[in-house]
Amino acid sequence: MNSKITIEEIIQKQREYFYTGVTKPVSFRIRQLKILKELIKENEKAISGALFADFKKCEFESFATEIGMVLLDITHTIKHLKKWAKPKRIRPSLANFPSSDSIYFDPYGICLIISPWNYPFQLLVDPLIGAISGGNTIILKPSELTPNTSKLMNEIISGNFKEEYISVVEGGVEETGLLLKQKLDKIFFTGSVAVGRIVMQAAANNLIPVTLELGGKSPCIVDETAKLKLAAKRIVWGKFLNAGQTCIAPDYIYIHKNVQNEFIEHIKQVLKNLYGDDPKLSKDFPRIINERNFNRLSEMINPDKVIIGGETNKDELYIAPTVLNNVSRKDKVMEDEIFGPILPLLTFKNINDVISEINQHPKPLAMYIFSHNKMQVKQLIENTSSGGFCVNETLSHFVNLNLPFGGVGNSGIGNYHGKYSFKCFTHEKSVLRKATWFDMPLRYPPYKRKLGMLKKVFGILQKL
Repeated sequence: MNSKITIEEIIQKQREYFYTGVTKPVSFRIRQLKILKELIKENEKAISGALFADFKKCEFESFATEIGMVLLDITHTIKHLKKWAKPKRIRPSLANFPSSDSIYFDPYGICLIISPWNYPFQLLVDPLIGAISGGNTIILKPSELTPNTSKLMNEIISGNFKEEYISVVEGGVEETGLLLKQKLDKIFFTGSVAVGRIVMQAAANNLIPVTLELGGKSPCIVDETAKLKLAAKRIVWGKFLNAGQTCIAPDYIYIHKNVQNEFIEHIKQVLKNLYGDDPKLSKDFPRIINERNFNRLSEMINPDKVIIGGETNKDELYIAPTVLNNVSRKDKVMEDEIFGPILPLLTFKNINDVISEINQHPKPLAMYIFSHNKMQVKQLIENTSSGGFCVNETLSHFVNLNLPFGGVGNSGIGNYHGKYSFKCFTHEKSVLRKATWFDMPLRYPPYKRKLGMLKKVFGILQKL
């Protein structure tokens, strides 16, 4: 955004631009998505460099979890958008005979996308894909905690899109607060539960629809039937990817008491295989985003319960992959979402006790179970609530663009990815076209002697 133009002015410009109708044709939307795709491919090295500069994220993880994911989503959207945007014919109701009914997918208008710092490229651009495909104008608010990525995205967007179409607003709390005071048409926020509440309260003042992608303490259960070596490998990968700074990372593990010791040995070996004897020297292990989060995480590490890792270095914002054993719900590490490379182990003997404990706490963004007991898996799926669920895997439900991604309760409102991103940024408008060759006299006054006939009609409708 041009620094000389105020937030109010850019919103006015976007409102005027939207009402010209230029963003609505599907051909325009596809053209903009193709431009965005080429820009990402051209700037791949620069994006990876910005992510490394912000928190030492390696090139492989940058492509796998950020750039590659976004390119997949854009390609998928371009391929299917014409079909998604086409009005959908709906079976008409006999009560409206004769009529034809359909659903139109209307763009909301001006959409504000507020992204977090942990995946600062992907979680900014993925919602942008949905907003473009929906035919909206867009304001992007990248995280101030990843200044290199924020600056680069501003340069890419402002250099290639009209600001009345897509604009980037950099800054911190003050700028976000100003944006939330505006009369927008849709807000998409990814971040913490605490800030999510603030966003929703601000949106309520102007009755703005919101999508909140939040987080929570996502549990992982490992029972005595699990393939422990494979479970340890997949959990360690899911937990310590991006140094644990992932909203759907396994937050803690319930390990069956009978296999606790064996599982711990597998985790030790997997960590050594993935990050070496000293993970600090590994080029594949990122750093904590800032000193505030470093201090917050350091306070969660109880030295008496550390069985793996525990080393910290404030100068480098480094916290080693750390495993805490025999943790209880009363421990500090279990109070809030960890969002870092600390993995607490709790034990259990009965799955019913696990279900009961999980249900006593806010609904998580994800839930994981490693088991070959089909009845136990079924029991957990059907008796708990979470945004997503994986069996014998972690994180990977996020990758399938045919699955909706989102939270429930404290972990979020709404969902996106693929077609769900398009639906997230469009309003489903009901359209009824009534024929004029027949007009039902029953519905018009005077109603004398018509009630009996009306009840017969409703009786017929109930049987259809």
